[in-house]
Amino acid sequence: MSYTYQYPRPALTVDCVVFGFDEGDLKVLLIERGLQPFKGRWALPGGFVRVDETLDAAARRELQEEAGLKNVFLEQLYSFGDVDRDPRERIVSVAYYALVKLSEHAAKAATDAANARWFPLSRVPKLAFDHAHILGTAVERLKGKVRYQPIGFELLPPRFTLSQLQHLYEAVLGTTLDKRNFRKKVLSFGFLLPLKETQMLGRHRPAQLFRFDSEKYEKLKRRGFHFELERHK
Repeated sequence: MSYTYQYPRPALTVDCVVFGFDEGDLKVLLIERGLQPFKGRWALPGGFVRVDETLDAAARRELQEEAGLKNVFLEQLYSFGDVDRDPRERIVSVAYYALVKLSEHAAKAATDAANARWFPLSRVPKLAFDHAHILGTAVERLKGKVRYQPIGFELLPPRFTLSQLQHLYEAVLGTTLDKRNFRKKVLSFGFLLPLKETQMLGRHRPAQLFRFDSEKYEKLKRRGFHFELERHK
């Protein structure tokens, strides 16, 4: 049965803010648009939602098609619906943010993207559409989320040092954390497993490697454990 709608319907898209972490910098994955509008400008990966797919499925499909990413941490962020946000037509976008281990995901352009590149947040170029606003919203969400949920480990390699972990939190939160207090706090949680391996950090002595035990964290959470990281300067 077909229906006649009284009101025109806006188009629906998804846009994805993909964060990575490397050498002390929080980075975002951008694509160079190969088509109009804003051809040649940098933008977030994304595209139109198909009529036969869910929003989550559309976001994951676009990440794989435009950036070659799959099986990544992905969470819905916010809906953006300013009337003039897209010059083509009335378009509402549902934004997501994703966290990836940057060493495992090289920038890869596909479909209508002319190029893809990781940019430090401090050097993001002028973005197409309202993507600067979407990016800013995602950064604020990430800052809040890492303090009460251990999603930061999605940005680290499987094995990491406590210094790497601290540098990640400092990069996300935009502040300096006291080394002694930070280490005491994160080790007290009980889900960082020390490994019988070390890693050389510059000219300093070898640093012990750890890994995040997600199974132990889930067990603790079921018992009522609450992850919370205070800002200690």
